[in-house]
Amino acid sequence: MHHTKYYLSLLLIMIFWGMNVPLVKILVENLSPVTMTAFRIMTAGLTVFLILSIFKLVRLPTKREFYYIILGAFLNVVCHHYFLSIGLKGTSGTNAGIILGAGPILTALIATVLLKKKTNLQRWTGFLLGGAGVAVTILVGSNGVSEINIGDIYVFLSILTQAFSFILISKLAKTLDPRLLTGYMLIIGSLTLMIIGLMTEPGAVKEFTTISWHVWLAFFTSAIIATALGHMSYNYMIGKIGPAEASIFLNFTPFFALIGSVFLLGEKVTIFHLIGLVLIVAGVLLGSGALDRKKLSRQEPVNHLRGIGR
Repeated sequence: MHHTKYYLSLLLIMIFWGMNVPLVKILVENLSPVTMTAFRIMTAGLTVFLILSIFKLVRLPTKREFYYIILGAFLNVVCHHYFLSIGLKGTSGTNAGIILGAGPILTALIATVLLKKKTNLQRWTGFLLGGAGVAVTILVGSNGVSEINIGDIYVFLSILTQAFSFILISKLAKTLDPRLLTGYMLIIGSLTLMIIGLMTEPGAVKEFTTISWHVWLAFFTSAIIATALGHMSYNYMIGKIGPAEASIFLNFTPFFALIGSVFLLGEKVTIFHLIGLVLIVAGVLLGSGALDRKKLSRQEPVNHLRGIGR
């Protein structure tokens, strides 16, 4: 019972992360996606450093840590957010939310292959179920199998590159506070995205002077609450209840993304969306080992920082 407050906090974080998908969809419909993402992530990074400075948790990274930060920022922030912003420009928030829900299972699969972690029939079954859920969502989630949406492919690439980054992050988190790591990655990644935005979207900065107040509200809610505070709070909860229990709550993210897309974007949910959602959640529970808590607690957590980059 003493963990109840932590569970409620995690549920609240998942609501914000799920709702962040339709919020970003609103933003890319009103602003150039790469430039908007760069400023959104920069705002989140500055917020993280402001909070960490108040609690005197800021320090310079070592040369080894800085190397991993650069690689992590490239995969977790630059690639993930670039593909996500471009993808949301061409697909629905509903599809994106469900596909992003495959993050934990992709991380577990990559760890199995790259780190040669032992696996079993339960996990391979989870990998197959999760893959089937993504396939159903991409192929028939919106317009039927004959109209594959390239936006869905970009969203899948965004979560795939982020999953690869968790291998690096899990190593670095042993010596560098995950909250500080989050801040460094957000700042470095946003600066890189700004350079890309200047080259690919000239004049996009001027768009910020023309947007309405509700778009600004979506911008700051996404940057400060979902990205900055959400990541820091999630990492704090990991320290309180452990990565095994905390990671189980990630399964709620695609559900709240689905709900947010219906209410904020007016999108319709089809039976194929629900089938894809069920398959992915089942795949995550089996493939990530969330149902085998004792075994997971003895292993190195590779997906406890999944929230970075949202």
